[in-house]
Amino acid sequence: MSQFEKLILRIKNLDKELQFKEVKKVLEFYGYEMHMPKGGGSHRTFRKPGKNPITVPQHEPIKRVYVLLVKEAIESEEHDE
Repeated sequence: MSQFEKLILRIKNLDKELQFKEVKKVLEFYGYEMHMPKGGGSHRTFRKPGKNPITVPQHEPIKRVYVLLVKEAIESEEHDE
């Protein structure tokens, strides 16, 4: 099992120790683009045409509610394939 597959598994298991860079890596793999707010701030929004935007604060560890959003996005992408 590759490191990326292990990372996907950690997200699916709602790991409490996920870092922002790991979430970013997975979302970008699935075609989401990160956007920063114009006025600064700690939240980053990931957008992909045809999908709901996902906003994640750049704090660590990532809270469960945000990991759940990423998990749902991953499962949606896998289901669309």
